[in-house]
Amino acid sequence: MRIQRANFTRPLIAVAMVAASTLCAVAQRAPVPTRVRGTVESVEGDSMLVKSRSGEDVKLHIASDMRVSGITRISLADIKTGSFIGATTVPGPDGGQNAVEVHVFPESMRGTGEGSRPWDLKPNSSMTNATVAESVVGNDGHTLLVKYKDGEKKVFVSADTPVVTYVPGEKSDLKAGSKVIAFVEQLSDGSLEANRVSVGRDGLTPPM
Repeated sequence: MRIQRANFTRPLIAVAMVAASTLCAVAQRAPVPTRVRGTVESVEGDSMLVKSRSGEDVKLHIASDMRVSGITRISLADIKTGSFIGATTVPGPDGGQNAVEVHVFPESMRGTGEGSRPWDLKPNSSMTNATVAESVVGNDGHTLLVKYKDGEKKVFVSADTPVVTYVPGEKSDLKAGSKVIAFVEQLSDGSLEANRVSVGRDGLTPPM
């Protein structure tokens, strides 16, 4: 009986070891990106090659219904009470939230992605899409109280913080040298497909 138990146990151990090694391999695999930031190197047919900000060449399939938006600069004064904005923020030394960038949505995009969530622009950054409920002008910037359906935040926007807005765009805006942020998903064959792209106008790098 002892021999039979040993013979039965060995295959179980082998299976467990294979399963453990597979889990380790999955854990070590690089996460699939949901956003690709970088510079367009080429566009050919339904493929776009982007040099990412980390220096990698990323090939993206262009979805047939891909939406393209232009990103253009505006001023801090263009952020009004009632504006629906997106703000990338990082924790400030005083415990508040400091804006790394702010993008003002046109009225047609009000409500887009409303809420607050972790973001991948910088370490410990978050993205908050919300309505400006109050704006206090200071000597070195604006302090915004923004409200969204699940809460509110105070966001400090310095005079040097990039402020941008969306304008209509077309696929023809995607050309070599354009600065983009592409929102992507992984297809069943492992390739990446871009279903939405924001492209900077006049050499602007989309700050979000």
